Amino acid sequence: MSPISRRSLLSAATAAGAAAQFSWALGSTTAQAAPAAAPGRPEAVTLGWLESGGLGAAPGTTLGVPWPKGAYPGNQTFALTTADGKQVPVQSWPLAQWPDGSLKWSAHAIGPGTTADTFTLTPGEPTAPARRITVGRDGGAVTVDTGVIVARLGRSGSSLVKSVSRGGREIAANGRLVLLRQGEIEDGDQGRESYERFESTVLATEVEQDGPVRAVVRIDGKHRRGNRSWLPFSVRLYFYAGSESFRMVHTITYDGTQEPGKASGDFIRGLGVRFTVPMRDASYDRHIRIGGDGTGLLREAVKGITGLRRDPGAAVQAAQFDGRKLPDPATWDQRVTSRLHLIPEWGDFTLSQLSADGFTLRKRTKKGHGWIAAGGGRRASGFGYVGGASGGLSFGLRDFWEKHPAGLDVRDAHTDRAEVTLWLWSPEAQPMDLRFYHDGLGQDTFAEQLEGLNITYEDYEPGFGTPYGIARTSELLFWAHDTTPDAAHLAKETAAVRTPPQLAAPPSHLVAAKVFGGLFSEPDRSTPARERIEDHLDFLFTYYRDQVDMRRWYGFWDYGDIMHSYDPARHQWRYDVGGYAWDNSELSPDLWLWYAYLRSGRADIFRFAEAMTRHTGEVDVYHLGTWAGLGTRHGVQHYADSAKQQRIANTTYRRFYYFLTADERTGDLMHANVDSDETFLALDPLRKIRTEPYTPDRHALSIGFGTDWSGLVSAWLTEWERGGPKAAKAKARVLSTMETIAAQPNGFVQGSGLYDLDTGRFAVETEPKVSVSHLSAVFGLNELCAELIDLVDMPRFKEAYLDYCRYFNATKAEQAARYGQNFGSLILFQGHSRLDAYAAAQTGDAKLAQRAWEKFYNSDGYRETAPWKTEEVGGPVTLVPGSEADWVYTNDTALYGLAAIENLALVGDRMP
Repeated sequence: MSPISRRSLLSAATAAGAAAQFSWALGSTTAQAAPAAAPGRPEAVTLGWLESGGLGAAPGTTLGVPWPKGAYPGNQTFALTTADGKQVPVQSWPLAQWPDGSLKWSAHAIGPGTTADTFTLTPGEPTAPARRITVGRDGGAVTVDTGVIVARLGRSGSSLVKSVSRGGREIAANGRLVLLRQGEIEDGDQGRESYERFESTVLATEVEQDGPVRAVVRIDGKHRRGNRSWLPFSVRLYFYAGSESFRMVHTITYDGTQEPGKASGDFIRGLGVRFTVPMRDASYDRHIRIGGDGTGLLREAVKGITGLRRDPGAAVQAAQFDGRKLPDPATWDQRVTSRLHLIPEWGDFTLSQLSADGFTLRKRTKKGHGWIAAGGGRRASGFGYVGGASGGLSFGLRDFWEKHPAGLDVRDAHTDRAEVTLWLWSPEAQPMDLRFYHDGLGQDTFAEQLEGLNITYEDYEPGFGTPYGIARTSELLFWAHDTTPDAAHLAKETAAVRTPPQLAAPPSHLVAAKVFGGLFSEPDRSTPARERIEDHLDFLFTYYRDQVDMRRWYGFWDYGDIMHSYDPARHQWRYDVGGYAWDNSELSPDLWLWYAYLRSGRADIFRFAEAMTRHTGEVDVYHLGTWAGLGTRHGVQHYADSAKQQRIANTTYRRFYYFLTADERTGDLMHANVDSDETFLALDPLRKIRTEPYTPDRHALSIGFGTDWSGLVSAWLTEWERGGPKAAKAKARVLSTMETIAAQPNGFVQGSGLYDLDTGRFAVETEPKVSVSHLSAVFGLNELCAELIDLVDMPRFKEAYLDYCRYFNATKAEQAARYGQNFGSLILFQGHSRLDAYAAAQTGDAKLAQRAWEKFYNSDGYRETAPWKTEEVGGPVTLVPGSEADWVYTNDTALYGLAAIENLALVGDRMP
């Protein structure tokens, strides 16, 4: 089946159609009727903006809202009003359903036209926009009309966006992707580098939504030059009714070759999005705006008439600086008018952000002539505008300096057609070098590699440190204007690029809906003990947020991740030491951050978690090749370690962002994982440490019940509740694996089982065994089991999991009494205290609740006696001044954060 046909059918479904599809996926024989009203059913939800400022200049926003089990039918419709009762056009569709067919998550999209700070979402009939968005299809294009702009999108050829017009006037054309490939990297200064130019080739265009408020079009293809096509892309374009702008979500997947030790390969020198902009006005009425620090702008004209030896008049100068059409030159001081031909035209502008700490801005008259410096600064906004009094194009690249090296180019603005390029990877930077960072150090055998693991903590294996199949997603915004906007409006557009406005439901509603296992509660500082924990949680988040900036955890491939371990001797994170470097979701910091957001509603936590989700779902996971569906363990490079495992590709880490925003790209990633059980045929995750004979077999794959199964079941559960194309298979996998884990002689304590890819079942062992790892439950197992136990009535599974919860933190004697032997040497007891808390909440066992807090406070991990503060550091101790907490490690942070949040929610009333 092609990638297109595998996509979630929900993306283009109407609410009623999606509801029918859900009914089929859930195994229902008839359409679901509305369930009985649940007690305390929310009749209204107040929605607010994550950050102040409302929608601003953004084209629109989309959010997800959860609902308690049984509250509303799967095809429920909704109305949206402002605080003063004004109806707001809204487009709604289901994102997920509970097993009884009731609505679990709904998505809601609104366009421009309201300045409200809050909205009320209620069951009811939505109001339609004054002019609904329309989508048409002809032989060569898909046409989207927002009522303000009309975009013609390509179905073949190089142009993704054939044209964008407003009021019948073309504002932009030939929107395509550009790629510069450099075939060789010289280590010296020979200067022989050359590069090839590739452009996008559209292979498939699909309308995923067609209004009335929101339209989404997906375009897939590759970059082509001559007979070679490579670097696949997937681009989604988002349009909202009544909007003058549109959003682009751009994903590339690396499929080139770069071999360690070799100077030749597929090195990306430049990667960008390019538009042609018609220039109709006189050159003194053509305006260039380039964003600098904050909302700063370079505000210039192609032919400047300010600062001259002769003065055209103050009103004329002010009009040009403001971007207004100038009066007839016949009305100017004629000493200027008669010499206009002697004023240079500046056609080319370029801004380069090659690091997180500095950008430069240059301009020149035209190709073949020298560049002159036009300014610079620290962190550019990634925003610009080119056009004139009769119209132009605003454009922006999100996370511009955070994902350096980036750039903005305007070329040929002095001619009748300017070119704008937003460089995701600036050609002024060094080429993208993804070669593995060392020569293997003689680690040719598993024995030698395990020795390396014992010193640098790096799990090396020849050929495994490849970037082939990793991906990266970028977000861009474009506005089609009928005249040059004033500075205030451009500042709003800049803000929309930097921080796209996001509506959200309040934490109280998220808690009441009991989604994501019901494992979180709102912050409560009512007692000294609770207050201390809340202070510690705040401290840990703030510290990591500040470390991102101090340590410059930025860059195209790096932004969104954090480091794993600290080196107190160097006052530095271990960025260059094997498995201690990039974290790659180790022990679930993603979960910690998302639960921290769900309970607090804090915008800064949401944005941090959003960046991590974008990174870990794309860069740390393979999307092509033999290991598609697997992620890479923590390492010096995100793809460097040879441990390619399901636990890093874990759908659990993506679900939050998807359900809170309805982001289609994240939905793609989750759907792609549905068949990732097949990857166990390609690679045995325990190949280096197995002592018993084992050859992967389709009907007997060794899969662990912890790190492996938790990642698999999260993908199956999500496909099931989304009603995706493989929902029936996914549901069967959820139920069959739950059943056959529960049927093992020792349940989860059995450790692993032999899995049949065709039946989706584990073989039930006849002999009990004890195989418990401290890692089994720290990659989302507790969170997934809490959801599954709530969703599926399977008493044996529940009991098997509760038994695991009861005995992990039990004494060795208690373990031996229950299972015939103890669990051996274990660690991470503080993180596992949340398993005690879960079992206590499920059974009412006061002793388990007591043990949860005992292990939380008095085992490993962070203790109350920890410093809980940072120390200021600077030169010559560190590279840049900042702070350090040399006792903080990301494993401990993730486990403390999750244990604190879940323990407070589950047994907070039984704190010592």
